[in-house]
Amino acid sequence: MTTSKPAYKRILLKLSGEALMGDDQFGINRDTIVRMVDEVVAVTRLGVVAVVIGGGNIFRGVAGGSVGMDRATADYMGMLATVMNSLALGDTMNKAGLTARVMSAIAIEQVVEPYVRPKALQYLEEGKVVIFAAGTGNPFFTTDTAAALRGAEIGAQIVLKATKVDGVYSADPKKDPTATRYSKISFDEAISQNLGIMDATAFALCRDQKLPVKVFSIFKHGALKRVVMGEDEGTLVYA
Repeated sequence: MTTSKPAYKRILLKLSGEALMGDDQFGINRDTIVRMVDEVVAVTRLGVVAVVIGGGNIFRGVAGGSVGMDRATADYMGMLATVMNSLALGDTMNKAGLTARVMSAIAIEQVVEPYVRPKALQYLEEGKVVIFAAGTGNPFFTTDTAAALRGAEIGAQIVLKATKVDGVYSADPKKDPTATRYSKISFDEAISQNLGIMDATAFALCRDQKLPVKVFSIFKHGALKRVVMGEDEGTLVYA
């Protein structure tokens, strides 16, 4: 149902690092990041926005060298990749007229400020976009888990998981032409069907905190705004 008021006033947007690559093999595609920021600009007027971003686009370029590496070391490398993405995203947002603040879960104070929850909440109340970098600051946890954690900490009404597909399907739509998109599905149903929407830790945290998740395509023009307005875009996962 479409309304004149946004359905959500405080959102946590989860972006994958891979989404920043566009059609490139790795790294940050300038046109792609500008287009993403344009989508965010359109919803900042409607409410409060915080962002968690992955690092796969950068880590992919060094992934071969991480084979056989200690898992914790590789995870810290991934965290640093998210810091680089967050800096690029914040700079693009600032150039687009937003005021972005990058806060890192690991201390790199010469580059970005550390994550402090009361300060993050203050920035959000001031209408700034807060970008949470470096995941949770701990190895063995994904940026999906960071999104669920930060979403719960800031009192987000929903976690918006931006992907390359426009929702959750009953099967792989590229392989099965009869696959249908779920408009909404419960956490328990998604788990029983092993749909792999987020990693298990992130999913359990969202379910326990009754924090809904919306899966949608960041590459569909205007999709983010339609989600925030409560339109039938993507797939809602609810408790």
